Amino acid sequence: MGLPESDRQPDKRGAPPSRLVDFRQDQEGHWVAVLSCGHTQHLRHLPPWQSRPWVVDAEQRQRQLGQPFACGWCAAAQADSTAPVQAPDKE
Repeated sequence: MGLPESDRQPDKRGAPPSRLVDFRQDQEGHWVAVLSCGHTQHLRHLPPWQSRPWVVDAEQRQRQLGQPFACGWCAAAQADSTAPVQAPDKE
């Protein structure tokens, strides 16, 4: 019997990267990237901890639209789905 058609990447290839499709601001005014996978990612410019000066410039944000973006949520989900399953302890 074959694998269900809904299984993602059954041959263990990495998922294609998401793309930046839009930006919005949260309640605190921080920029949030809206990704093609449906997830969102905060993009803060808070030097010296996070240096993303392009985030605060409208023209530079516009240039980022359509660019690939590695989604941390998708990567975590993929890592969870590829983790080895441990056999239960025998009693």
